[in-house]
Amino acid sequence: MRQYVLCFCIILSLIHCTDNENKKEQSNQSADIASIKGGFTAERNQFFDSSLVPFFLEKYPAFSQIRTELKFFYQQRNYALAWFDTNGMIEQAGNLYNHIRNIEDEGINADKLRYQKELNLLMEAVGDQMTDSSRAATDLMLTAQYLQYAKTVWQGIDEKETLSLEWLLPRKSVSYVALLDSLVSGKDVLTNPPVYAQYYQLREFLKKYRSMESADTVQVGDMVTRLDKGDSSLDLFPLKRKLSILGDLNAKNVNKFYDDSLVTALQRFQSRMGLKITGKIAPSDLAEINMPLHKRIETIIVNMERSRWVTQKPAPDHILVNIPEFKLYVVENGIPQWSMNVVVGKNQHKTVVFNGDIKYIVFSPYWNIPNSIVQHEILPGIRRNANYLRRHNMEWNNGGIRQKPGKNNSLGLVKFLFPNSHSIYLHDTPSKSLFNETNRAFSHGCIRLAEPQKLATYLLRSDTSWTENKIKKAMNAGVEKTVTLKKPEPVFIAYFTAWVAQDGQLNLRKDIYQRDTNLLEMILK
Repeated sequence: MRQYVLCFCIILSLIHCTDNENKKEQSNQSADIASIKGGFTAERNQFFDSSLVPFFLEKYPAFSQIRTELKFFYQQRNYALAWFDTNGMIEQAGNLYNHIRNIEDEGINADKLRYQKELNLLMEAVGDQMTDSSRAATDLMLTAQYLQYAKTVWQGIDEKETLSLEWLLPRKSVSYVALLDSLVSGKDVLTNPPVYAQYYQLREFLKKYRSMESADTVQVGDMVTRLDKGDSSLDLFPLKRKLSILGDLNAKNVNKFYDDSLVTALQRFQSRMGLKITGKIAPSDLAEINMPLHKRIETIIVNMERSRWVTQKPAPDHILVNIPEFKLYVVENGIPQWSMNVVVGKNQHKTVVFNGDIKYIVFSPYWNIPNSIVQHEILPGIRRNANYLRRHNMEWNNGGIRQKPGKNNSLGLVKFLFPNSHSIYLHDTPSKSLFNETNRAFSHGCIRLAEPQKLATYLLRSDTSWTENKIKKAMNAGVEKTVTLKKPEPVFIAYFTAWVAQDGQLNLRKDIYQRDTNLLEMILK
């Protein structure tokens, strides 16, 4: 036994002592390693001694974070090799190695995974002449690399760090050991990992944008902001070239004419960016057009990371609010059915990223004004004008101040409650003009709805006693009435600045709360 462990130790030591002259040869051989094949059989009759596991972990201390899973995996299989059968290395090992070598396709720097040099050396030594100890060393390394890869690519940064970013949506729970069992048993876990669908779609655009990055040398001058449909100008060449690179304009239409094709391309670009759709170039549009592609790539990578955190299959029916998009979606069977514009919290009163269940609709609501608003806005108003409360339809109530129901109530004619500790809810508003703005971060944190009656009708759809006419009357009754929903509706308030819409187009939005910057630093750290 001591001789076996000694041999294993020598192999691991040799990995660390390899001469730098071999590096070029390693890189030349690596393309062949990915194609290593092996037959799969359910029979597992090759075992190693359990004492090798703690030695392996001591030799590679950076694997300490996956120590528990590594030990459990081999304990439950009685220390049988996972990546070798009687015919040699199984095919899944080569597939895993391919994914590890191409980890940058997942928006993750290659140096994020530890001990890649050691993995390469072990894989290059695979062959018919392998000793039992070298198989054990390679098997342990592949398992550790799988766990490291799975947690990095499918789970993302630690939940403690996401909490520091104020991401309070529940993180998905995955058994990476169970997935490993499935992988070594022949299932295609690597191609279809437990990740939210948006992840795959963003990954495709990451690949596309990286391929276009070298061609992104076009800078559009501000002269184009003075042009309109029907004009002809050489300044339109770079604009059309840029829109062609981004996929909004067919390359055959790159010319000096401000024609219908340019109008359509601009409208498409403006729609994807959340800009006012005019088909004409405003200075704000020009800034987005000239945004370097490497910045777009960073945004895609950040939102791929967020997609790692989300439950793979959210509730099929739910309401989703995407803060940077200023939009609410009603989702049925996993597909958005309709949407409406919303107003979210301004930067100093950020809307919280979390989830809950809408349980109550309150028609003709009172607005119980938060103490912070009372102190900073209402009381100074009272000191300036003794009639302030009467003019704003407000009254004292048990030591606090509330606004009475009515068309000028700040909550409008209806509010939707999903009990939470953040005092966040959805509500109507008398300030309808704000929904025409492209940047709609104006509230104290709650979410204002452009079409509250439509949402009330939807939430009460299973209660035939609530007709549209009855809902409208309740909203305008001037008397507060609370209705408890027969079935609570899940609601998710999220923060995505990049996503792929149903039409397959990449949408991008401004990072209104500067959360992308902080997350990017964590990813690159």
